[in-house]
Amino acid sequence: MSSTPPPFDPIDPLGLDDLLEPEDLAVRDAVRAWARDRVLPHIAEWYERGELPVIRELAKELGALGALGMPLEGYGCAGASAVQYGLACLELEAADSGIRSLVSVQGSLAMYAIHRFGTEEQKQRWLPSMAAGELIGCFGLTEPDVGSDPAAMRTHARRDGDDWVLNGRKMWITNGSVAGVAVVWARTEDGVAGFAVPTDSPGFSAPEIRHKWSLRASVTSELVMDEVRLPADALLPGARGLRAPLSCLNHARYGIVWGAMGAARASFEAALEYARTREQFGRPIGGFQLTQGKLADMALELHKGLLLAHHLGRRMDAGLLRPEQVSFGKLNNVREAIEICRTARTVLGANGISLEYPVMRHATNLESVLTYEGTVEMHQLVLGKALTGLDAFR
Repeated sequence: MSSTPPPFDPIDPLGLDDLLEPEDLAVRDAVRAWARDRVLPHIAEWYERGELPVIRELAKELGALGALGMPLEGYGCAGASAVQYGLACLELEAADSGIRSLVSVQGSLAMYAIHRFGTEEQKQRWLPSMAAGELIGCFGLTEPDVGSDPAAMRTHARRDGDDWVLNGRKMWITNGSVAGVAVVWARTEDGVAGFAVPTDSPGFSAPEIRHKWSLRASVTSELVMDEVRLPADALLPGARGLRAPLSCLNHARYGIVWGAMGAARASFEAALEYARTREQFGRPIGGFQLTQGKLADMALELHKGLLLAHHLGRRMDAGLLRPEQVSFGKLNNVREAIEICRTARTVLGANGISLEYPVMRHATNLESVLTYEGTVEMHQLVLGKALTGLDAFR
């Protein structure tokens, strides 16, 4: 049967909404409306000030929205699909990477670690209040001298009777200074282990990191542990070896695959609108060939990235997603998102550097997103090993 195709939509040129179920669209639209009402009116000011002053209020609102620990089952979590979680990350990062980072660290790192590796008692103690946004969590893996090689971590935990005593430092920890619980990874006599550390424990401190030029509307901290004494039940018993924290990172990277495209979409839409209205030489700049070439190339990479994110989401929902495939998505989508932001900035000209528009803010944020949860080089090597069967890491 022949049918008339719908009109061409410059914002959804491939008709990707057709891939989504009504429940998916409802989740996306709810998160988009929340971000529009609660974040976008204030984000430029927060970014310029270099702080997120209402993080606790936002966390509670995100909890009420069901966005914290979104794909997890039970304990007050939404039990959403991977695609729905991805769509939430997309809309949150379209507002700002710092907001998506808050949600990713809370749900995909701290809550995920407790949900997957904790005891029932640990899950009951921490997860319901974290899902509600009443308690914020953080995830301590990176150290001042240890980034891409977590096996070289220096933070260590020793047994002292029935207790554990934790010493070390973690660096670049999102949510650190506002967290009530920190999932901290440390060396023990039996290898790497994870601990759920109450942040009011004596000897624990989390000084905030200032003077950032990226992720400015986000709380970033150092974690310092000086003879922090923990009871035996602080140990996450299912977390043994580096595979445990790396599996958490893989879950967070999946959200980034979607989120980066949110930053790219916001920048593309700003450039498209500007090109339609900004006049030079007696006509809108969108009517010139070079500008149209830029817009076409941005649209291509944006929607290819969205297709990739959607494909990986369906594979995750089917239980088929491999870590190498997440590396594929993270490497491609963040790298292309930065290029889209840079190209959008050229369309806006000098206005592109102003916080009146979102483009430069997204571009600088993505410089951090490019680095955390695995640098470009590390994901290239993950894919290189998968393609060749040869390990080039060492």
